[in-house]
Amino acid sequence: MSHNIPFFNYPALFTNEEEELVRIFRDVGRRGAFILQQDLADFESELARYVGCRFAVGVNNATDGLHFALVAGGIKPGDEVIVCSHTMQATAAAVHAAGGIPVPVEVGPDRCIDPAAIEPAITPRTRAVMPTDLNGRTCDMDAIRDICQRRGLLLFEDAAQALGAKYEGKSAGTFGIAAAISFYPAKTLGCLGDGGAVITDDPEVHRVLLQLRSFGMDDSGECQRWALNSRLDNLQAAFLRHRLRAYDGVVARRRVIAARYHARLVTLPRVGLPPAPDADARWFDIYQNYEIEADLRDGLQAHLKAAGIGTLIQWRGRSIHGQLKLGFTQDLPRTDRFFARCLMLPLNMTITDADIDIVCDEIEAFYRGR
Repeated sequence: MSHNIPFFNYPALFTNEEEELVRIFRDVGRRGAFILQQDLADFESELARYVGCRFAVGVNNATDGLHFALVAGGIKPGDEVIVCSHTMQATAAAVHAAGGIPVPVEVGPDRCIDPAAIEPAITPRTRAVMPTDLNGRTCDMDAIRDICQRRGLLLFEDAAQALGAKYEGKSAGTFGIAAAISFYPAKTLGCLGDGGAVITDDPEVHRVLLQLRSFGMDDSGECQRWALNSRLDNLQAAFLRHRLRAYDGVVARRRVIAARYHARLVTLPRVGLPPAPDADARWFDIYQNYEIEADLRDGLQAHLKAAGIGTLIQWRGRSIHGQLKLGFTQDLPRTDRFFARCLMLPLNMTITDADIDIVCDEIEAFYRGR
């Protein structure tokens, strides 16, 4: 039987709230409030309050946000920044844009950076560590902060996929100097286009971030540094402010979906699962994605596609160190093995419990007798 369970239902991102989103559009449009207006300032304040930090700065996308965070936080040309190889190319690209050298290391069992891989990668040129809080899970920040403190390294976070995730009660993105969050439409808090934010507790970093997103200008209009233009559109900020009000409910539903996947798939020996919502009280995961490891991954994906079920291999199966044309030479066998097995199952706000059961039924059917 063929089903219709897309990996992500993009039209529903609009149609499920069409009346309210159109109302917001008309309100912003009739006020002529398009760039750097009150909606953005209000959203920035509410976002900072939500994650428990002092400042949030809306930018055009999270890649720019990471770039700005690194520059404002002190990364200089030639500085090495350790990242996980299981992350989007944007993480490494932001380091490069800031003048630094990205150094990818191994992924751990929870799909985030392996803290044990960080110290062996440190050289005299290493200046910072920037872990990615991937798939809605905060990294092991105790271990990472300990390394940074002992070795005198700066700490940044790529929290693009982790708004609302926590480690020991502290929000993802608030452990280091600064972090970036993505509001790409498919994110847990998504707008209707590109969007991002940088969060920080540091007033000086905040001051520089405001300049970096707007031509390097200070409040007087004088340019204090070379910079480009990367401002979060006021309209998108208004959409995001509306959606932030209901965000806790979104996170709660995603955790229910993840728990259902776990309960159905945990007994399959040929499938590796991410940590369950109740696996460790130190972590509160928001499940931006539900990424499994699977034997016969390509066959499983083809089977699910034939059954009308959408899946995705993150970043088209390309690790950071696998981008050889960018000059990477690291040998990371555990990450290579992970990328040969990883597959993301549908997890979004339109999937039903019945849909989840269908997905799991089809996975069980594929492995039956194999």
